[in-house]
Amino acid sequence: MNLTLKIWRQKDSSTKGQMVDYKVTEISEHMSFLEMMDVLNEQLVNAGEEPVAFDHDCREGICGMCSMYINGEAHGPDRGVTTCQLHMRMFKDGDTITIEPFRAAAFPVVKDLVVDRSSFDRIQHAGGYISVNTSGNTQDANSIPISKHAADEAMDAATCIGCGACVATCKNSSAMLFVGAKVSQYALLPQGQVEAADRVQNMVAQMDLEGFGNCTNTGACEVECPKGISLDNIARMNRELMKANI
Repeated sequence: MNLTLKIWRQKDSSTKGQMVDYKVTEISEHMSFLEMMDVLNEQLVNAGEEPVAFDHDCREGICGMCSMYINGEAHGPDRGVTTCQLHMRMFKDGDTITIEPFRAAAFPVVKDLVVDRSSFDRIQHAGGYISVNTSGNTQDANSIPISKHAADEAMDAATCIGCGACVATCKNSSAMLFVGAKVSQYALLPQGQVEAADRVQNMVAQMDLEGFGNCTNTGACEVECPKGISLDNIARMNRELMKANI
């Protein structure tokens, strides 16, 4: 395939960015989207130009690093996949592909397609953990009875990889799906009950402090989430917060 790429180029967060056009040729439909980007960067390096900066790590849909806004959709036109799992067979020969960074005030651009998502880390640090008793009296996890339904729902919430697609696709740049998932994975389990009130209050407070918007139940976040995190987790977070405040 021969493609035209319209890519956002920005030197750093304080420099004004712009869209730049590139041509790539002989792209195989079996390539992943990131492999196509590698081809472009190799082409740029060979021409003595600055390669396009983009985040990537595992390239297996696990780490959540590959955040790109492709043709107006977080992670591109496919569903249930991250950018690294998106294949070029989703596009046609001669297509023009627009590639931008995730855009949100809480995700400032570092360079080109790389954004700073450390706001998610700070939300996690505010309460997304369980304090473990290591005094020698620690109870074995397998001895704590948990219903199959609760365990399944907790595991579904825990599949969130923190990629930020929910924020990028939300008209309000809301992080409530992410925070709801991180609250839910503990709220559903007995081990998470000890710190439940502090957890949800602290994580929601940090989310607001970071400048994320509120949820208006559009549902775009669930549609674009590569792990299919349910909106039910936002409702659960709101219930947990109300209960903690009372």
